[in-house]
Amino acid sequence: MTVEERVDHRFKGLPPDADGLTVTELAAQRRNLFTGGFTTPVLALSAERLEHNLRLMETYSERHGLAFAPHGKTSMAPQLFQRQIEHGAWGITLAVPHQVRVARAFGTRRVFLANELVDPAALRWISAELDSDPGFRLVCYVDSVRGVELMDAALRGATRPLDVVVELAAGDGARTGVRTEAECAAVADAVAAVPTLRLVGVAGYEGEVPNADPERVHAWLRRLVSLAVAFDKDGRFAGTDEIVVSAGGSAWFDAVADVFAEIPELSLPVLKLLRSGAYVSHDDGHYREITPFNRVPQEGALEPAFRLWTQVVSRPSPEQAFANAGKRDAAYDLHLPFAQVVRRAGVERPADGIEVTGLSDQHAWLRTGPEADLEVGDWLGLGLSHPCTSFDKWQLIPVAEADGTVVDYIRTYF
Repeated sequence: MTVEERVDHRFKGLPPDADGLTVTELAAQRRNLFTGGFTTPVLALSAERLEHNLRLMETYSERHGLAFAPHGKTSMAPQLFQRQIEHGAWGITLAVPHQVRVARAFGTRRVFLANELVDPAALRWISAELDSDPGFRLVCYVDSVRGVELMDAALRGATRPLDVVVELAAGDGARTGVRTEAECAAVADAVAAVPTLRLVGVAGYEGEVPNADPERVHAWLRRLVSLAVAFDKDGRFAGTDEIVVSAGGSAWFDAVADVFAEIPELSLPVLKLLRSGAYVSHDDGHYREITPFNRVPQEGALEPAFRLWTQVVSRPSPEQAFANAGKRDAAYDLHLPFAQVVRRAGVERPADGIEVTGLSDQHAWLRTGPEADLEVGDWLGLGLSHPCTSFDKWQLIPVAEADGTVVDYIRTYF
């Protein structure tokens, strides 16, 4: 999206009388989320909490000597990619070719592709991007000899080799990745045998460690570091100028910081690349429960930045009510939304005695206790769980300050 894209029916929750305005023009009006014509349901991001989270992870990465490539699939919002980079991120992690195309369309210069890529059309496009832009860098997983063969076949004739890292699986039953160190060496040998790829490091995802706990996660991370050390000793990184060692979802980045601090001196500088992505918005459910800051509160705390505003449209009994937001609007794959605040006549108060018990396509089912003061027409603010499936339901998201003033709009591209 450019700032000149015009607001229209594509963007739910926005004021109907804003149709035809550019996003820049609408943002300049600084409308109030509650009195400026926005319709429910509408998802909003807190301006203050976004900035807090960006600054916190920037500080955390610097403190622990980590480079940072937050996973962009969380938001698929190039505006947030840019803000993450402005807050010190090395680049952006992505998962599939479409996401890389979005990032490149908005000028992202460094991409870590946390997947083995074997689609020939996508590989040819990436190769053309690399050849046309000397400042563009992409690092991609490899996790099989067959994958190396397919990548090499698609990339023949490329001017620049594609940088790859061998993905070490987090254990038996984990998702992708090479299961044993011997198989990792075989994949590395396959990379060395082709001119189209360049081995630059090792990587993996500790969030897939079976029955994850601090001991098991630390043990797997030390396996990853040992693999990098062994590859370096064998001269496998001779063709690069730095060694990439990468891990780090949003649940165990404290363990990554611990173990990466133990990486010994190698023959080349080491890029210790953390990839946690959910921090940017955090949440009121899953990530609030699993964030490493619960274990290291002295390092700070992330703040949930999402709130879904919905409106009570039915109050059929003292024990039940319905609001006009459902599965089309709210994440529900990890937890149902959480009733947080009720807003009536400009006054906001806690949503005491109100619980979301289910979602239909367009309705939230509410259980209301004796203490619940809730009327048809009230605005109900819901906290959400799982940023990845919250962002993807909204194409244009207002960013509001604490008093409700909307200062920006975040465009997503899923």
